[in-house]
Amino acid sequence: MKNIVRSQVVLALGFALAGSVCFAQSGEATYKAKCQTCHGAAGVPNPGMAKMMGIKPANDPDMKKLTVDSIASTVKTGKGKMKPIAGLSDGDVKDVAAYYKDLGK
Repeated sequence: MKNIVRSQVVLALGFALAGSVCFAQSGEATYKAKCQTCHGAAGVPNPGMAKMMGIKPANDPDMKKLTVDSIASTVKTGKGKMKPIAGLSDGDVKDVAAYYKDLGK
């Protein structure tokens, strides 16, 4: 009986971890495909792009204050010189917003 319970707990943890890994991979893949060109691989744009487009690094105090929802809104609607990013589902937008938020930590 203990073995069955232990197996079920391990299985549940495995599914939980797999889900969080998929979440991170999904946001990372979308970021690399749609955002990295302007925002940089680690959330730090190159100086020329930062100056031209007014992009702050993900670890800037103003950027760290943003919520995942506010980042997602910017991805959907655009802001300043950033145009809305087309072709993303709501789930993709949330995933990439969460990934970007994590880059600022």
